Order: sequence, then structure tokens, then C-alpha cells
Amino acid sequence: MIDRFVLDLGEVDRTQIALAGGKGAHLGELSRIGGVRVPRGFCVTTDAFRRIMAESPSINHQLERLSHITVDDRDAIRTLSGEIRATLESAPIPGDMAAAITGAVARLGGQAACAVRSSATAEDLPGASFAGQQDTYLNISGSDAILRHISRCWASLFAERAVTYRLRSGFDHRRVHMAVVVQRMIEPHAAGILFTADPVTGHRKFASVEASFGLGEALVSGRVNADVYKVRDGGIVARTIGDKRLAIHAAPEGGTREHEIDPGRRSEPALADAQVLQLVQLGRRIEAHFGAPQDIEWCLADDEFHIVQSRPITTLFPIPAADDGGNHVYVSVGHQQMMTDAMKPLGLSFWQMTTPRPMAEAGGRLFVDVTRILASPAGRADLMGMLGKSDPLIGDALQTVIGRDGFLPPPPEDGPGWVAPSAGEPGLVETDPAIVEALIAESQASIAAARRDIRGKSGPALFDFILADMRELKRLLFDLRSRPVIMGAMEAAWWLNERLEVWLGEKNAADTLTQSVAHNVTSEMGLALLDVADAIRPHPDVVSFLQHGTDEDFLDELLSVTGGREARDAIAGWLDRYGMRGAGEIDITRPRWSERPGMLVPLILGNVRNFEPGEAARRFEQGRRDAAAKEQDVLARLRALPGGEEKAEETRRMIDRVRAFAGYREYPKYGMVSRYFVYKQALMEEAARLVHARVLRETEDIFYLRFDELHDAVRTNRVDHDLIRQRRDAFRTYQALTPPRVLTSEGEAVAGAYRRDGLPTGALVGLAVSAGTVEGRARVILDMAKADLEPGDILVTAFTDPSWTPLFVSIAGLVTEVGGLMTHGAVIAREYGLPAVVGVQHATRLIRDGQRIRVHGTDGYVEVLP
Repeated sequence: MIDRFVLDLGEVDRTQIALAGGKGAHLGELSRIGGVRVPRGFCVTTDAFRRIMAESPSINHQLERLSHITVDDRDAIRTLSGEIRATLESAPIPGDMAAAITGAVARLGGQAACAVRSSATAEDLPGASFAGQQDTYLNISGSDAILRHISRCWASLFAERAVTYRLRSGFDHRRVHMAVVVQRMIEPHAAGILFTADPVTGHRKFASVEASFGLGEALVSGRVNADVYKVRDGGIVARTIGDKRLAIHAAPEGGTREHEIDPGRRSEPALADAQVLQLVQLGRRIEAHFGAPQDIEWCLADDEFHIVQSRPITTLFPIPAADDGGNHVYVSVGHQQMMTDAMKPLGLSFWQMTTPRPMAEAGGRLFVDVTRILASPAGRADLMGMLGKSDPLIGDALQTVIGRDGFLPPPPEDGPGWVAPSAGEPGLVETDPAIVEALIAESQASIAAARRDIRGKSGPALFDFILADMRELKRLLFDLRSRPVIMGAMEAAWWLNERLEVWLGEKNAADTLTQSVAHNVTSEMGLALLDVADAIRPHPDVVSFLQHGTDEDFLDELLSVTGGREARDAIAGWLDRYGMRGAGEIDITRPRWSERPGMLVPLILGNVRNFEPGEAARRFEQGRRDAAAKEQDVLARLRALPGGEEKAEETRRMIDRVRAFAGYREYPKYGMVSRYFVYKQALMEEAARLVHARVLRETEDIFYLRFDELHDAVRTNRVDHDLIRQRRDAFRTYQALTPPRVLTSEGEAVAGAYRRDGLPTGALVGLAVSAGTVEGRARVILDMAKADLEPGDILVTAFTDPSWTPLFVSIAGLVTEVGGLMTHGAVIAREYGLPAVVGVQHATRLIRDGQRIRVHGTDGYVEVLP
């Protein structure tokens, strides 16, 4: 095959990203759309770039060094990227390549002014735009100057910002190549950006136009306050005319120059209303062609729009698929489960197989369609009562949707389609701990039977077993005896908080009354890891061994260290009971502690360092005494009130109920995760057989297949490797997205707000879930494995699922971005007596690691202290 160094844009289409880069491929595709004007030009292909790289002897060594640099090593990135840029800028362009380029320049008009634009292969992609990472040069004339600027574009692939972006996005430097687009310059009257969907809310029916005088670089660089128009259904619904103080124009000597705009013209619109609507129509045509909302750069010259770039808007959250064409409202499952990370297809399908309600899928997350519920007055009241109490941000967002005329369908004729869970009439469930003990014993016996019966199952028989056993999983999860216990505890806690605030002025009294309850398997897990530290602390050789780094075989290696057998037995015993857990555990594909026990080592060492022997028992007993003292205090104060004996007796019954039942709240999920791990271990053995048979390339390929697809692969010994690759790429893009609490079928991420007054200036508002006030050092931690906590620290993170519980023994308070009254982090914070505020939007960005903060767990806000 003969290398093609130059292609006319008309020869390029969207399939040729590998040859023309993202920008070049999109411009070539744009030129094929009827009615869309794209400035004439050509593309210097990645074949040219590859040849330059191959003929530069030092590049390979420099790239090898770059591959070992981490994103945190700023100095090394700056130094090495500068060396590579210098190498590429000084590399001679071979004669045949230069001749092909200068010939193409001549066809554009020889000395005509051109724009020279970088076009990387990892650019303008559906999941990673890389916008602004490489260089563009405007108003470049003459072949020699264009050749120099092509070299600069090649070099800009290794600009410090581009290298850093690739490191953060997981792109291999060696697999990204650079094309260069050369186009005739347009000297515009106005230029700007068109988003064919609202870039902030994601609403697909709104378009946003930003416009200013001159070239668009002033707007893109943030140097000018542009005019902004919002357009929907062919009409301008909002406009803001900016104070445009400067414009950028082509300079006679080449390049560009800033010009101050005459004061009398600064507040003039850059576009007439009719032009705004014409531009949006053009954008809708481009969007329809590419099949996704677009971020479009345009310019207006001689009353005609020219499109100089179009890329997907990569920050929009996808919309769940719906067949009926009507309006829909979706509520995030991840925000209820305290796991908002993207899930892989196998994990999604297992969760969908487990839940009794249909769940929509989008962006690697699951959503419940609540449209029909909201349309029914009865269903709406129940849903808003439940969600509004557990997560006020979801409740407020749903209230916004309810208030929109005509968005929701008429009430369904067949009822609400949903009934709020309830514990039933008072007294329906006896306050008897034996109920909880019986439910737990039945679940444990069932899991043991599943673990025994799955042994030896393989091939289609394994999948038949899992499908049958999942009926048992769901029977236990949704046992008619189980729900009243859980709801009985929740309603008792709500009753105590509401009545005691009215009767005694005591806010959130149930938080103290539920400390150190029985049968809370999640809080027991954190305390049990303190006992593991007690077994390790007397053995300095073990501590030293663990401090010097471990691999996943460290448990066996411990046997060669003095005291190692005792340490190994303690850790193994903990893993036998809790090793099926791990971060993001509702996704069956996520690693478990038993699979990667090295994740526990920093937590164990922290406990060894920070606590004295016997801390677990002391802590549990202190919580039990605090709860008992609170009970006696509350009952004594109630008896002093009019009708106090009756109030005290009713309160005592509710305290008995909440202490008997509250711990069980954590158990059903523990049982589900335990069973998931049984399934996963068997499926990973099946995956290993498929790899051995060369059906799969690696065992974790199964994570990108749904359960039924994996079943087919096992049955037929065939798999679609392209599908796995596409799913893997899609998952990587989903990881970068932030899921909304509430999403509509129009793509709008509806934001809720806390409607509260009287808070201190600058307070970060959230939901009060565990009473008390505490000051301390904020530790902003997004990866539990990197936690380095000291007693008195306050954990600030995006969300906590049960796997974070071992950290709770080391902290004085908790702040999360996601959560509700009954989510796991809130439950454990109350049991441990930690002041906690959850649902604090953007907490991990607004609070800096190391700052001192004050957490008001009773009133639900956080203060950043000077």
C-alpha cells in the first residue's frame, strides 16, 4: 500500500478517524451534508505523522520514558513533553511529503490565507473530545509557513496539557496519532459556538448559541462576553447580549490581532434573530446526520454560515430508551444504593434480574421510570413522601417536574402502579429479636446450600442453576416477614424523631438511641477489623512486612514471618465472613476483598497505628451505654410532662422496636452480595475455561456481556469480540459521566435544591442523618484504597457503600455528596455515633483536602473554617 500523505477533505468521511484524525474526519463528513458549507481544504494524514515519528531516532526512547510517568508527576511531564515537542518541530519534512503538501496548498490558491488545525486520532470522539488540547494556527500564508505550522501541530500532540489529558483518560501515547487540517481562512463578521442540546442541563430540545464579532477564538478563549441565545421549537426563549469589548481579526502580516470594538457597537447583537434560528436549523441537520447532539463552531461571512468544526457533546448523560415516544421521568437507582459509579453489562443484568421492578438503563447506570406513579395522585403522594424524606434533592427535583403543565400523562385508569412499602398497622410485627435471628439463620443456611450445590456445575447447567437459585435470592430479599421488620425500624425511628422533637425539643433523638444495636452486619464488619489489628499489633515483623508493600499473595507469604500464622489466620477469618464485600458491591463485576485482600492492608495498618487493644469491644459497649443513658433521660423527661406516663410508655415501645429491628436493615444486602459472590466465583471458573478454549481473550471479557449473552457464549463456544471491545470503550466513557438524580426523556438532568433558610453564610447544605457537631481536618478521599486517616479526621467523599465501613472507626464525622436517611453510610454513622451530613452537592470540590471544617449533623450543613 502506498502511503497517502494528503487527502482532500471531500475524500474523507467519519470512518477515517485513524487516517484523518477526529477533526479531519468530521469536517470531511460535514462537507457531505447538503446545505452545510465547510471551507475548502485538505488533510495531512496520520501516515505523514507516523513517518516523521519513525524517522526521528530519539522519539522511541522519549516515548518509553513518557510511558512510565504518572499524571501526578507534573515536573516530569513538563520536561519530557517539551523535549518531544522540540524533536518534532525540528524534524525535517521529507521531500516527497513536502511536495505533496505544497501541491495541495497551490490548489487552495498558493498564497491564500489558511487555517492550520491539529486533528488527533483521539479527538472529537463520542466519549472524549480532547477539545483545546492541540494547537490551531490562523491566517497562515505560503507553503513554507504552512509546512512550519504543520510541524508545530504535530508537536502539539505532546503539549503538556495534551499529555496530562491522555494520562487522566487512559489513552496510550503511542496509539494516538496526529493529522493536520489545512483550510482556506474565512474572515467572518461574527463567529461562535452552537450546542444542539443544553450543555448544562442536557435538555435535548434546547439549543444554545454563543456569538461574538470577528473570529471565534476570542469567545473560545474566554476573552469576551458573548451574546447567548436559548432556542426551543423554532423560537428564541431567552437572550443575553454581552458587552463585547474586543474582537480578533486576521492581521495583514499573518496570524491574528486583537481589536477593541467601538463602544457604540459593543452592545449590538452579533446576529439577527432570524440568523440565530437559521443557525439552529442548520445545527439540527448536522445533529441528525451524526445521530448525536453536537458542539459546533461556526462563522458568518457574507451572510452565509460556514461550519469549521463539529464534535459530539461528550458531557451529556445518555437518555434511557423508551418505545412509546411519550414523556418519561427517571429516578437514579445508584443514588438510592449509594453507588453512582458506572456498572459493566454483566453487573447491570444481574441487578435487573434481582430487582422486582423494571429498570431502564443509560450511561452504565440504572433508573426507575416513575412517570405513571407521578401521574397518579395517590401514587405521587406515596412516592414523594418516601423519596422526599430519604433524599430531599430527589423530592425537590420531582416536584419541579410535577409543576410543569402538560409534561406528565393523565392519571392511569388502573391505579398508581406502585404502593409505598409499609410496616402495616401498629403491633402487626411483634418487637421480638427472635424474628431477626430467624430471618438471618434462614438466609445463612440458604447461602450455604447455594455454595454447596453450585460446586461442579459448568456449561449451560451452571446458568440453569443460577437462574433457579436467583428465585431463592429474591424470595429471601423480598420475604413478607422481612419488609415489615425493616419498615418497622424505619417508622419507629421517624416516630421517635418527630414526637420527641415536639414533646421535648430534642432533634434527631433516634440517632443516639440506635447506637450499638444487635445484628448490624455492616457495623460489625468495621469493628471486626479492629480485632484483626489486635491480632497483628503484637508482632512487629508482621507490621514491618505489611508496611513494605504487598501483592495479592501476601497471605501465604506471611507464613515466613514471625507471628505471620496468627496474622494470617486473623485476616483469613475476617475474609471468610466479609470477603465477599468490596467497593461498588452491587456490581457483581467489581473486585471483592477475597479477590484482592491487599486492599485491606492500609486499613489494618491504620487500625494498628491509631488504636489500643480491645477498641472494638470498648467502642460497642460505649455506644450501648450512650443509647441506654439517652433512653433513660428521654423517658424521665417525658414522665414529667402532662400525660407523661402514656408518652413514656409509647416511646419505650418504639425504642424497643428500633433497637430490636434496626440492625437487620443491613442484612438483606449482605445476603444478596454473599450470593452474588457465589455466582461470581463459578462464572470466573467458566470464564477461565473459555479462555483456555480460546473463545475469550481474557477472563474479564465476560464482564462486558449480559447474563444471557454469556450463557449463549458458553452454549455455542462463540463470542462477538467486536461487541466486547465496543462495550469496553463505552464503559470507559460512562465512567467520566456524573449521573443525575432525576432525568427526563428530554435529556434534562433536573436538579433539586434544599429549601432552607437561616443557615450561616457560605454553609454547604445537605441532609442531616446523624446528630452531633464536630470540627476536624477534612480528608477528601475518592478511592478507599488511598485513605490515610488519623483519629479526629472528617471523611469527605462522593458516596459510601458498606465497603467503606472499616474507615468509619477512624473518623470523627462524615460528609458525602450522595445519600439519604436510610442509606448505608447514614445507618452506620448513626450506629457509631458519628455526626454526618449527606447529599452535599459537589462537596469533594468545594472542600479541599486538609481544610478544617465543622459538620452540623443535627441541622444538616457543613462550614469551612478559616
